[in-house]
Amino acid sequence: MESTRTRELEAVRQRRAELRDTLDALERALAAPGAARAVVWGEQLHAAVHRLASDFALHVEVTEGPDGLHQSILAGDLRLANQVAALVEEHKTIAADIAALAAASEAPVTPGDVADVREQGTKLLAIVMRHRQRGADLIYEAYATDIGGGD
Repeated sequence: MESTRTRELEAVRQRRAELRDTLDALERALAAPGAARAVVWGEQLHAAVHRLASDFALHVEVTEGPDGLHQSILAGDLRLANQVAALVEEHKTIAADIAALAAASEAPVTPGDVADVREQGTKLLAIVMRHRQRGADLIYEAYATDIGGGD
């Protein structure tokens, strides 16, 4: 059992690191100059959002799947069911927010779009970061293990 848990946690650490890299890429795309080069800015942002959508879908699969992290946590400690349920609900909201940002960053982005799209993306970054923190707290509570920030 311990080696299975170790493998599960190592997979989670790896996914967190990959998602962190994706969030960094999204942050860089959002922070890039946009108003004078809105079309290029939008294309770069859209690519970063597409990568986030893919990585976030994998995150959901790894956590919510039949052999996923959430099932493992619940098998060991049912008192964490409310925290798991809250994270699952957040997955739905975050996925919808990612889809909305992908739609907002569809070509062509105009100079007048940049500020609103940037604000939308910045809010999404904050939401995903808080979600990651709550996930790390859940894992720590379930396993008394610090999975790190993925840095």
